Formats: sequence, C-alpha cells, structure tokens
Amino acid sequence: MSTVKKDQPPLREVIAKHDLKAKKSLGQHFLLDLNITRRLVREAGDLTGITAIEIGPGPGGLTRALMESPAKNIVAIEKDDRFITALAPLCEDGRVRIIHADALEIDPATITPAPRAILANLPYNVGTLLLVNWLQRAQDYEFFALMFQKEVAERITAKVDSKAYGRLSVLCQFCCDVEYAFTIPARAFTPPPKIDSAVVVLRPKKAPYPVSVEALEAVTKDAFGQRRKMLRSIFKGKLSEEQFEAIGIRPEARAEELSVEDFIKLTKAMR
Repeated sequence: MSTVKKDQPPLREVIAKHDLKAKKSLGQHFLLDLNITRRLVREAGDLTGITAIEIGPGPGGLTRALMESPAKNIVAIEKDDRFITALAPLCEDGRVRIIHADALEIDPATITPAPRAILANLPYNVGTLLLVNWLQRAQDYEFFALMFQKEVAERITAKVDSKAYGRLSVLCQFCCDVEYAFTIPARAFTPPPKIDSAVVVLRPKKAPYPVSVEALEAVTKDAFGQRRKMLRSIFKGKLSEEQFEAIGIRPEARAEELSVEDFIKLTKAMR
C-alpha cells in the first residue's frame, strides 16, 4: 500500500496557492476532510489490483485517500483546467494519471483496464446523468462508490411504494445491489451546499440481465413520466388488459407500486 507523501501540502494551501475557488456553474463543493474521503474508500471495499477511477478530483482530497489504498492504478478525470496543475504533483506516486476531459463525453470503461471501479464526489449538477450513463455498462465495473446530494442517494436506494421511489431507483436496483453507506453534513464541504450529501455503494449484478438496460430505461421513462396515471392509460395501445393479466400486473396500478421484478415483466411484455 502506498501513502501520500508527508511533504504533500494541506489541501487548503493548494486551493489558496492556485486560487481554486469552487464554481457554482460546475456544481463544485470541495471535500477537504481526509477522514471522510478515507471512509468513502473503506466503504467501497478492497481495491487490491483494481483501477480506481475518480471523476472531478478538484484539489485532490479523494485522490489522496485513494493513494493510501492498494489500488493498482488511479485515473482521475477532471474537466476544469484550473485543477490540472494543482493535481500534477500527485502523479509522482506513479500510479496516478490525470485526464483533462469532460466525464460526460468519455466512457471510463474504454480508457482503463479491468478490473475497474468508480469512486467519486460527483458534481451536483451532472451526478445523476453520469450514473445513468455508467449503468449502460454496469457489468464492466466491480463497483461504484459515489457521493450525491442526500435526496439523490435516497432515490437510488428507495423501496417500492415509497415517496422517493422512482425511475432512478428501478434502474439502479435492476443493475446493482445498492447500499446507502453514510450521510455527510453540508458543513463538511467548502463552500457548504444547502443540503447534506450521502455516499452510496452500487455493486453490479454478475448474472446476465433478463432485459436490456436500454429497454428498461424506456419503459420506466414512460411509466414515471406520468406517475399519477394508471398503467392502462400510460401504455394504451401497447399493452392490452389481457396482457397485463398474463404478467400479473394490475392495469389500474401506478408506477410507484411496481417492484423492479414487475418492471422486468412489463419490459418483456412490451417486446
């Protein structure tokens, strides 16, 4: 296991030296408490032999925690060019590579060797979109350990027929076993956001998926896009009453009443 060099300057000094103010337009909130970033890495599990992919490293708080892990390689993808120079000293570790790119425009699975995992404090404004993109190839990863706004974490892990349950819940729980790991108070960030954050760990299921992620995504988009309507209205002309009966789903039910298994049945019937 490698450790961060003892002469590595404190993160606040790095921010001050390079004038790295957080940009609201990029959803940036820096997490400088290494105890929290280390906990995120611990919650993820054993990184031995794994390529750890970080999105939006910023000044490098989580990167430093990853450098203390047994990860084989650490690939940090950063869009904001202000941070590239500040992160450069971390590359002296030998395992760290900084890629200057927009994570929305690249597929991490195509630029990193397996086994791989993504660990990140995701920008608030694109976190959900990034996750949905990665789910298209979830089985290319060992796990995801991701920090979101708390309400997003609650949606990912929500149970059927609960207020937070929705399209994101179904997609994530179809692809992965999900776990709400821990909550992080807003005051832990610089600058502090208006709400708390939380870490979620998603471990992709290894068995072949019974339907494609794309097909399930399309069905859930229709179902939750009109969540107060009954299923018979949403899928009128696509599924008959007899077809609903054949798959054991009530046509008068609403989207939030359907389990992940029900959505699989619905997606198969739609084919």
